[in-house]
Amino acid sequence: MTEAYAVIGNPIAHSRSPEIHQLFAKQTGKIISYIKLLAPSDDFVATVTAFRKQGAKGLNVTAPFKNEAFQWVDQLSETARLTQAVNTISFSVDGRSLGDNTDGVGLVRDLTENHRCLITNQQILILGAGGAVQGCLAPLLKKQPASLIIVNRNLDKALSLVERFLPLGHLKSCLPLDLKEQKFDLIINGIPNSAVADMLPFLPKKCLTPTSICYDMNYQTTPTVFQSWAYRQGIKQAVNGLGMLIEQAAEAFYIWHGIRPDTKPVHQQLNSGKF
Repeated sequence: MTEAYAVIGNPIAHSRSPEIHQLFAKQTGKIISYIKLLAPSDDFVATVTAFRKQGAKGLNVTAPFKNEAFQWVDQLSETARLTQAVNTISFSVDGRSLGDNTDGVGLVRDLTENHRCLITNQQILILGAGGAVQGCLAPLLKKQPASLIIVNRNLDKALSLVERFLPLGHLKSCLPLDLKEQKFDLIINGIPNSAVADMLPFLPKKCLTPTSICYDMNYQTTPTVFQSWAYRQGIKQAVNGLGMLIEQAAEAFYIWHGIRPDTKPVHQQLNSGKF
């Protein structure tokens, strides 16, 4: 019997989640349907409810609904409760909705396993304080970086994240111009493509070194706004978030099906453009 899944967001046409989950299903012998759900920005609950009534088994949640999903689900995993953002929903046989967050696991796996990027004892800068960043802070801090700074133009939002996650490690926040002379080994962008250009001019150029790595949670077939900026600064390793998407999808697939797929061939297929 075919099981129904979807990814919900706005916008959603760009999402590659259906390709990824179909590749996982083929690899593991599962029979699924997986579609894109465009929800009006003010009608997340109605869209989810309608899909659920069709017998859906689960949902992935992307921007801008991760915080709303956190508020809506009936039950939360420990990870989702800490991050206060949900990107994976499971519908149980007794009618409950269960919320989890796989973003952080996906990011850390992509950085460490696919890009051989160090996190422990490194100086890390994160741009943004939205749902994707919320989901990634705990797994990053558990790797014990030397420091992790959140820079956001809405400082109050960043400060609230610092207050929540500070017990896990060396974490602070500031405005872009307050970075001054500090240099970073890893800069992670968590701001959407449509908005990050407004922040980049305010980042001091001295925050980068020739060996700095720039990582963009956004992904597309051409360099993202953040990647293009990094290349102009002379950065040699500037990667997008397609690998994070694949790795977090593998974790969601495991939550739904109890099987952890092999992500390596999926990375190869999606990066080659052949599907």
